[in-house]
Amino acid sequence: MPVYSTKQRKVLLGFLQSHADELFSADRIADELKSENISLSAIYRNLSALESEDKVQRVTKGGSRKVFYRFKAADECREHIHLSCSKCGRTYHMPLPATNTLIDDVKKNSGFEIDRTETVLYGVCGDCKK
Repeated sequence: MPVYSTKQRKVLLGFLQSHADELFSADRIADELKSENISLSAIYRNLSALESEDKVQRVTKGGSRKVFYRFKAADECREHIHLSCSKCGRTYHMPLPATNTLIDDVKKNSGFEIDRTETVLYGVCGDCKK
């Protein structure tokens, strides 16, 4: 299937790239891009295409049916496990040494290989704990 480079796709990609460490619902993306006059259906269509191209990851949080999207094609995101705050929604990169240690320990102890591009750990960030 050909990939069309529409104005909506370019605007959405630009937005996602500039917020690579965050999870967004389609509704919130539509709200953030309101001034660009992009319909919610165009956002869903483009998110679906970007997901099939492996540029966007669809995420659901435990205990919720709400779907969030994270841009995963950013170079700075590829090597890290992501830590997502269940209170404020911000996503952080786990420091690379800690990511590597966790991945190595899991593999050594269980033989299981973690796909770091698909891994998000949920908890509460330091700011929200205060």
